[in-house]
Amino acid sequence: MTFNGLYVPLVTPFTADDELAADALEALAHEVLDAGAAGLVALGTTGEPTTLTRDEQRRVIDVCARVCAERDATLIVGAGSNATLDSARALSALDPRATAALAVVPYYNRPSEDGVVEHFRVLAAASPVPVLIYHIPYRTSRTLSAETLCRLAELPNVAGFKYTAGGIDETTVAFLARVPEHVSVLAGDDLFAAPLLALGATGAILACANVAPAAYADLVAAWRTGALDTGRALGNRLAPVADALFAEPNPIVVKAVLAAQGRIPTPDVRLPLLPASPEALAGALAAVPTALAAAI
Repeated sequence: MTFNGLYVPLVTPFTADDELAADALEALAHEVLDAGAAGLVALGTTGEPTTLTRDEQRRVIDVCARVCAERDATLIVGAGSNATLDSARALSALDPRATAALAVVPYYNRPSEDGVVEHFRVLAAASPVPVLIYHIPYRTSRTLSAETLCRLAELPNVAGFKYTAGGIDETTVAFLARVPEHVSVLAGDDLFAAPLLALGATGAILACANVAPAAYADLVAAWRTGALDTGRALGNRLAPVADALFAEPNPIVVKAVLAAQGRIPTPDVRLPLLPASPEALAGALAAVPTALAAAI
């Protein structure tokens, strides 16, 4: 199975009483699909899954699964941790409505690259749906070589990667030059999405698309259809938006902007995250019209 297009890792909206705002989540899910997204990501990092209760996690998945079923859209669900056996159990019990599971490279333990391969061999064998590997070394402290990434790509039931390496380096270029055609690479760095698409990424999972879904759907579509001038122009116009929305740890500023726009009830995040500073919110609100104009 291949994954093409834009997938939006939805924020988890909260009410003023710190409850899950399920109606706002459902409305946001429909909104991003209306704007051209190919699917949703439930319980991605942007959704603050580690600070949700298990009941809240189930409710988030249920809302996203119902919307995806209604809209015939793809549902990717974040699952797993740095513990292999617990991750395998989580994936084996994944909601059957999920299209794919997004599982992060083990963090904190700092396993060897061989250990990472074996970790995903176990997870892929346990998962009832294709697995997307979330490669994000600035969170996991585990860099991977192009050779290891290609080994992971060949594992049975590994469908692809959310590739969030924090830049375009020699490893990125080498990996994208060698990745098998049946494996999807989804750009995960909002700032570097355009160059990753130019190098051959098949789509993207982008937090900024919560705020400007049409602009980012257009960005992905432009590179995939060969509209190079359009893709380059969109990438350049969206870069300041990514800078502004990531001025503080994700999803702090994204949620502040959505709340300021009246699209979610509050900008609240859960500790250890703190609300956006006035300066970060003002900067993002000034940058967002650029993204909206880029979608026209």
